[in-house]
Amino acid sequence: MNGVFLDSLAMDDLDLSPISSHFKTFTVYPSTPSARILERSAGATALIINKVRLDRAILTSLPELRLICLVATGSDNIDLAAAHDAGIAVYNCQAYGTDSVVQHVFTVLLALHTNLLPYTTDVGAGLWQQARQFCLLNHPITEIRSKRLGIVGYGTLGQGVADVARAFGMEVLIAARPGTPAVPGRIPLEALLPQIDVLSLHCPLTATTRSLIDTAMLCRLQPHAFLINTARGGIVDEAALADALRSGRLAGAAMDVLVKEPPDHDSPLLAPDIPNLILTPHIAWASLQARQRIVEQTAENITGFLDDSPVRRIA
Repeated sequence: MNGVFLDSLAMDDLDLSPISSHFKTFTVYPSTPSARILERSAGATALIINKVRLDRAILTSLPELRLICLVATGSDNIDLAAAHDAGIAVYNCQAYGTDSVVQHVFTVLLALHTNLLPYTTDVGAGLWQQARQFCLLNHPITEIRSKRLGIVGYGTLGQGVADVARAFGMEVLIAARPGTPAVPGRIPLEALLPQIDVLSLHCPLTATTRSLIDTAMLCRLQPHAFLINTARGGIVDEAALADALRSGRLAGAAMDVLVKEPPDHDSPLLAPDIPNLILTPHIAWASLQARQRIVEQTAENITGFLDDSPVRRIA
């Protein structure tokens, strides 16, 4: 087989030999603009992609293509129906980043409760050196034990966050996600929000979750509450969140995802006057170990395709 990796940029520091060993030829491109997808994919039996978009027109123009391996879970960048019609198998990677995402959630959760970034800024500005006692207490520090954590999306990631939260002594409440069947013990989101101290999002972006956390939902949270989003940017109304933080209706937030990535300079959450916002560049998933697991799962997917024993085939 001839393999082509069209956008390896997020994995360039990893050992790709478990993937490349399956191919007679294996060509790797850090990124591929849409205008060059067909040129670079010509003659390929298998394509490895992350975010490159493959629509019906492209797929029907690649007669030798038999396999697409996503080095991600989401498949909205591939026309799966067109792949099926063309006889192209599509595989993805799953549950590779659970530990990394859970770690990130608690990194920012603890930073918010400790006011870690404001204290770091104060020290850099020389305020500790000017203090009248041994410590500097310019910002409140809050313990998370006995706090209530609300989770939207109780799959592998949500459950992983819940396990660690309970280890910290937090109480965990699970939201009934809009558009899903009722599950015993889960609380309607509107009723859950006033009860919690932290809201952590772990649901997919769908028609029913787009802009789920809007002005009305943010107003249901208590003013001391924190919002953490490591799911998808479109779940949170970014302008509404910016307004809530500026007005003090919400104590703080941590966002690892935005509606548009990379963001434009005028993205609502990039404004310099938003207080107590931790903004990270979609890295919650990206530990070295998690990304190497992607390589290993992709190699397994290729083996499964060749042996006709699929593990993570989605089309």
